[in-house]
Amino acid sequence: MVKLLFLFSFVLLSSTNIAAQSRDAKISAEVQSVMNAQVLAWNAGDIEGFMRGYWKSEEMKFVSGDNVSRGWQAALDRYKKNYDSKAKMGVLTFSGLEVNVITKDSAVVLGSWALAREKDNPKGKFTLIFRKFKDGWKIVHDHTS
Repeated sequence: MVKLLFLFSFVLLSSTNIAAQSRDAKISAEVQSVMNAQVLAWNAGDIEGFMRGYWKSEEMKFVSGDNVSRGWQAALDRYKKNYDSKAKMGVLTFSGLEVNVITKDSAVVLGSWALAREKDNPKGKFTLIFRKFKDGWKIVHDHTS
């Protein structure tokens, strides 16, 4: 009887773990899809399209260097000011993405960004906090260096 109970517990725990791994893989793919769409929009010179990956809220936060900007509109304005030409935008790539699923509605992404431009090639790291909303996964907090 004890062996049967142990076997049943093992099978139950294994199936729960497999379901969680499957859920996490699906979430990871959905989050990376948002980021892939951002890269495509950026490389097409479409800052508004790039911003679709962010939560359109005054509560969204963007941290870079010593600056903290609050709100989707502030982030959009900052991008438009700093990247007002295709030459300044360059070609964006993300790499080394590590998606850590926290819950079914939240994930954290660690990764690297790089811009290939004619005169320079800036690069850095980022940590993004994603939340799932009715209209999909959105970045609610971006800390970029």
